[in-house]
Amino acid sequence: MNTVTSVSAEISSETEILNLLLNHALENDLPIAFWRLPNTSTRYLIISQEYRSLEKNSPIEELPAGFMFAPFDRDRTTLFLPADFIFRFENNVLTSPETPAEIASAAWLSQKFRTWPVGKRVYFKGNTTSSAAGNGTDFIQLVQKGVAAIEAGKFEKIVPSRTKLVDLPDDFDIVKAFENLCSKYTNALISFVSIPNTGSWLGATPEVLVTVEDKTIFKTVALAGTMPYQEGMNLRSVAWTQKEIEEQALVERYVISCFKKIRLREYDEHGPKTIVAGNLVHLKSDFTVDMKATNFPLLGSVMLQLLHPTAAVCGMPLESSMDFLKAHEGYDREFYAGYLGPVNVDNNIHLFVNLRCMKMLDGKALLFAGAGVTIDSVAEKEWEETEVKFNTLLNVIL
Repeated sequence: MNTVTSVSAEISSETEILNLLLNHALENDLPIAFWRLPNTSTRYLIISQEYRSLEKNSPIEELPAGFMFAPFDRDRTTLFLPADFIFRFENNVLTSPETPAEIASAAWLSQKFRTWPVGKRVYFKGNTTSSAAGNGTDFIQLVQKGVAAIEAGKFEKIVPSRTKLVDLPDDFDIVKAFENLCSKYTNALISFVSIPNTGSWLGATPEVLVTVEDKTIFKTVALAGTMPYQEGMNLRSVAWTQKEIEEQALVERYVISCFKKIRLREYDEHGPKTIVAGNLVHLKSDFTVDMKATNFPLLGSVMLQLLHPTAAVCGMPLESSMDFLKAHEGYDREFYAGYLGPVNVDNNIHLFVNLRCMKMLDGKALLFAGAGVTIDSVAEKEWEETEVKFNTLLNVIL
């Protein structure tokens, strides 16, 4: 594709255009979402005039093009950012507009360029409110409580989490951080989302929740088990412990139980296999459904309601593990372990669990990480796992 000629005469690089768009949105309190899907090079940015709250059980297949941002607690409101302005970038340039929305967006952008300064770094407005940043001792005790509850038969698995508050460098740059994440984590959804009264979030998540391709193919995954990735590691020879294998099997069974609830038997399952996700390796199984063959046009919406929050971020069974987390975790997860992603952009839906993410504050970042706890868990090792997960972002932003 060619660059937009009316823009490229003055500003040619993706970085310069992104700085302008992000500044405009942040300075004017406009919702914005910027993302790159796994194993692609195309990046999308949308600006909304106003975000909206979705009603419970809203069919995602019937939404206009936009971006969804949902909290961990499914009793809270899911937010939707309509693509009032949408831009597509490829090979470090803004591509030629193809759809009516892109054409209108390019015209608006060209008009703005006549008065906006070039070379201005993104101005970021954070806030000083944050969830509690618990220490290691707190988390180890939480894991121990979880194991004791499993031994008592209250649930099979629990996924406690913790936070880490870090200082951002004085020269921290959102666009550069995003670009670095894209370069380092090709297999993840890279995203920056900023919504007034909600906050600004940067993340790199590998976990698909719901994918609907061209309204015909549904996909989801079971992803669990975590080990550090070493350069040159032979994935076929990774030796998973019984604890990790059982943890992943629980997540698989959870997905299958959701299919059973809607009496769907025609699905393909592949895995588990070892996959690389940044500085980690996981066990992953893929599930695929032909929505036309099964005559299930709203399968994406139905499964989204059943899957979230998944056994990989909450526990199993859902109700008892959720009650445990609300009683003992000690902080508000907000949008961590919720879900996010583009909806009906290019006629596809791509929603991911919001893992490996951070909320941006004034000069600081609040990072989130969790660990799957089963009856065989060792609390100190689960704490170490969260430290490794924090490094997904820390290795890039610091």
